[in-house]
Amino acid sequence: MALEEKREKRPPVTPMMIEEEAALRNGSRGLPPGPWAEAAGPRPRTTERHIAVHKRLVLGFAVSILALLAVTMIAVLLSVRFEECGAAADGPPRAGGNGSLSGAARQPPGAGQPPGRPEEEARGGEAAEEEEEEEEEEEWQRRRELPPWARPRLPRHLRPLHYNLMLSAFMENFTFSGEVNVQLEVRNASRYIVLHAHRMHIEAVRVAEDKLAGGVRVARTFFYPQTQVFVVVLNRSLEVQRSYNLKIIYNALIENELLGFFRSSYVLHGERR
Repeated sequence: MALEEKREKRPPVTPMMIEEEAALRNGSRGLPPGPWAEAAGPRPRTTERHIAVHKRLVLGFAVSILALLAVTMIAVLLSVRFEECGAAADGPPRAGGNGSLSGAARQPPGAGQPPGRPEEEARGGEAAEEEEEEEEEEEWQRRRELPPWARPRLPRHLRPLHYNLMLSAFMENFTFSGEVNVQLEVRNASRYIVLHAHRMHIEAVRVAEDKLAGGVRVARTFFYPQTQVFVVVLNRSLEVQRSYNLKIIYNALIENELLGFFRSSYVLHGERR
């Protein structure tokens, strides 16, 4: 009887116990079958593959959008650059300033250049002149002085003694050509000649000593619109107490406003004159 009392008494098997054992075998962590057991069950591998594929598609789409934006920006920059180059090629020849002509007074590209000189060389010369002008302005800034062409009044290192002016007016297109010879007296040595000029095209500039002596080489010329002056840069400085002759050949429009050599009209007996 004692041996029979020491035996374990197993509890009776119920339907709940059977369901729990089946759930453990199915991998649902002991939860009874139902919606909670299905949610807690292991996720199938096919869903993970779908997520990975979606990530790759989104990444590829983003990379393609960035590449398209980059190509568009490059195309816009190139088109703007080509337009600037075309405008520079089609514009009138630069006389170092802001001369603006139309009709017969406007010179075609390459006019005034030696025969056989390529346009690329002329553009390169213009770029070199602009660089020289910037370097000269920087040099004057280092000296903490305004360059002669940036001052509100003309410099006093030169004094004009005599002017000889010749003009030819063309009324059919309201243009004119001119030639001026100025006798200059040098008070202070300088290689800059600064004089007022605005809205004209300079064809030629020559500087000679005492009209008969050898000429002084002109390094370059340019307009400075801020003060409406024309600057002649010489290869060497003019000597003090010597006189020089400055010759300038130019052309421009006969303006329709009260500016420089301008035109006006009146009506007499119903006829405009």
